[in-house]
Amino acid sequence: MNKRQQKKIIPSIWIIAERQSEYRPYYVLYAIDWKRAGRLSWEGWDRPHDLLQFHVPIRHKIGSTRTTTQPCAKIAKKAIFLSLNEGQFETLEQLFYQPFSKKRWKEFLKPHLSCSSRLVT
Repeated sequence: MNKRQQKKIIPSIWIIAERQSEYRPYYVLYAIDWKRAGRLSWEGWDRPHDLLQFHVPIRHKIGSTRTTTQPCAKIAKKAIFLSLNEGQFETLEQLFYQPFSKKRWKEFLKPHLSCSSRLVT
């Protein structure tokens, strides 16, 4: 995806994934734009508190020149929270970096949506 296309992404679904490992949890924030087949990710948090403090740069309109930031705490209210083991997290990472397929995304999210919970601070 080139820079012009990246500027057009308006996320329609947010996913907060927690990778459970032996050592420590690891949090990643994903944004998916179904309409334009765009994906963005931010990663690198060890604690949910740090994730919620992060200000996410988002675009509200196509073609707008301004990018505003929004605290992740606001996004977390509408995000899907996934608690994944190492294998499931690897599957998510592979799916995220493969060519976009809405069908594969729905197949991956289907079992998680039935038991999905929100991030509690």
